[in-house]
Amino acid sequence: MNINELGQLFFTGISGLSLTEEEKDFIQSNNIGGVILFKENFQDPAQLSELVNEIQTLRDEYPLFISVDQEGGRVKRFQTHFTQFPSMYELGQQDSPKLVFEIHKAMAEELSTCGVNLNLSPCCDIWSNDNNKVIGDRAFGKTVEEVEKNISAAIRGLHTGNVLACAKHFPGHGDTTKDSHFDLPYVKKSLKELKEFELQPFHKASKARVEFMMMAHLVVDAIDKELPCTLSPKAYDFLRDELKFKKIIISDDMEMKAISDRFSYGEAARMAFAAGVDILEYRSMPTTREAFEFVKQSVSDNNLNRQKMGEKIARVKDCKKRFLAEYKPIYIPNIHKTFKAPRYQNLLDQLGPASK
Repeated sequence: MNINELGQLFFTGISGLSLTEEEKDFIQSNNIGGVILFKENFQDPAQLSELVNEIQTLRDEYPLFISVDQEGGRVKRFQTHFTQFPSMYELGQQDSPKLVFEIHKAMAEELSTCGVNLNLSPCCDIWSNDNNKVIGDRAFGKTVEEVEKNISAAIRGLHTGNVLACAKHFPGHGDTTKDSHFDLPYVKKSLKELKEFELQPFHKASKARVEFMMMAHLVVDAIDKELPCTLSPKAYDFLRDELKFKKIIISDDMEMKAISDRFSYGEAARMAFAAGVDILEYRSMPTTREAFEFVKQSVSDNNLNRQKMGEKIARVKDCKKRFLAEYKPIYIPNIHKTFKAPRYQNLLDQLGPASK
């Protein structure tokens, strides 16, 4: 493996509406593979497009993944100007995979206009525990059937709109009460129960050719009683073997307390890569830098398998080659044409008065 390509395995957050000189230097000099955007990085579509153009000037061989959590409902980073679609649970209640497809295609068209190429969505979780607030109405439904029938429609919609999808949160966050942003949730179900319930929508996502699968910060007793899935070799082997998933496995945000309260950023990163993750995600650049430097040293010291790290880089580059091979800078004066209101009102009309 080429040590200079190690940065391809990291997504970093950035601090504001444009890049600082420090952020530019970090991304470019370390060949960072992707950026994740949050509310603090968004003002309006024109600013977002300028920011993406700025980020992509730092690219090496291939463009960076520009990612966001734009699920609809209460989880959406871009609020003004973008069409405000309802929660996936509300959408699931329409019992129309065709509408799910059309809405995700519309979502993707808005995102891709501004240069966003990866939506960390859809949730494959099943909302089977009413006390679960972290997933709740982010799920398409409370049964396998409700979630499963909409997952491939969502993925196909995003892909049709030129945005990659990411199925999350493997192996299923829907039956937990703790929120992994603040604590480490436990799933006590048997392997048989997982296979018959939680895993079904992920099977569907894999068959729908999703390019990314997100590993959750959960301890799942049936898979590994000791380690959270993010750091567990058993969890990655299970995903690869059970779902025959050959593409990119990304972590949830490694700054979430389920992980960061129990492990240092560097050690958690080393453990996750050793376990089987392909890309690690961090919401802030100083933390990305800390983890990156630790991992780079671990590779130099042979504390991480060079061949396996090379295989991860190859997976990332293969995805970029297939989907992001050429980056055409966004022409900012055209942006307002795409975001002229009302857009996609016909889709909102199909959802009834509550969604308008």
